[in-house]
Amino acid sequence: MSLDAEADREAAAGLYKATRTNVTQNQGKFRTHFNFPGRNHPDHEDHGYGPLSTVVESFMDPDTLIGMHPHRNEDIISWVPAGVMRHDDGDDNVLVTDSDHLMVMNAGREFWHEERTNPEDPPLRMLQIFVRPHTLNMEPNIQHEPIPDPVENEWRHLFGPEGTDAPLFVRNEVDLYDARIGEGATVEIPTAGGRDTYFYVFEGELNAGGETFTEAESGLYTGDGSLSAAATEESIVVAFTINPDAEVTRQGTIGR
Repeated sequence: MSLDAEADREAAAGLYKATRTNVTQNQGKFRTHFNFPGRNHPDHEDHGYGPLSTVVESFMDPDTLIGMHPHRNEDIISWVPAGVMRHDDGDDNVLVTDSDHLMVMNAGREFWHEERTNPEDPPLRMLQIFVRPHTLNMEPNIQHEPIPDPVENEWRHLFGPEGTDAPLFVRNEVDLYDARIGEGATVEIPTAGGRDTYFYVFEGELNAGGETFTEAESGLYTGDGSLSAAATEESIVVAFTINPDAEVTRQGTIGR
C-alpha cells in the first residue's frame, strides 16, 4: 500500500460524509437549506455537534425583506462570499455584510434585526451559522468587522472564542476558517488538539480521506491525525474546529 493510500485509509477511519441536506424551507424569495453537523456521524444523537448547532445555506433574491424579528440565546454569524446582505436592528445599526466583512450577532437575552437585499443587488447565497453559547441570557452584542483579504490555498481565521486572535468572537469553543483553493492544490483541513472538525464545500470539489465532496456536501473529522484535501476544481470551503465536550445551552430561537 502506498503512503498516500495508507494516509487516506487512516483518515477515512474518522471521516463522516453528508450529502446535500434535504431539510429545506422555501419562502419564495428567501430559501434555506439546513445542515446539521451532528447528523454526519451515524451514532451521534444530537443534530448539532457540541457548540455548532446548524449551518444554514441561505438564498435571497434581489428586493427581499425579512422583517424585524428576535433571536435569543444563540450566536448568529453571517458569512457572505459574494453579493451583499443588508442588516438593520433595534439598536439603530445599519450594516452591509459582503465578502470584505463578517457579522456576528451574539443575541444573548434578546436581539431584534431585519435582513434585506435591494432591487439592484445581485442574487445572494450565503451561510448563516448558529452557535450555542455557554451561558443563557447574556448581554446582547453585535460585531461587524472587516476581514483579511483571502490568499489562495491559505485558511483565514474568522471567529473563535473570546481572547483568540480571530477578528470576531463567539461565546463558546468553536473556530471558523475559510479558504479559496485553486484547482489541483492540496491543503490540510484545520485541526486542533481536543477538537473535531466539520467542513462544508460551498463551491467546487475536494477529495479527502478517500471521499469526494462536491458543492454543499460536508465532512465531520474526528480522527487524531492530519487530513489533506485536494481540490479537483477551484473551491471555496469553510471549516470549524469544535470542542465536542464544551458546555452548551440549547434554548436558541433557531440554533438549539
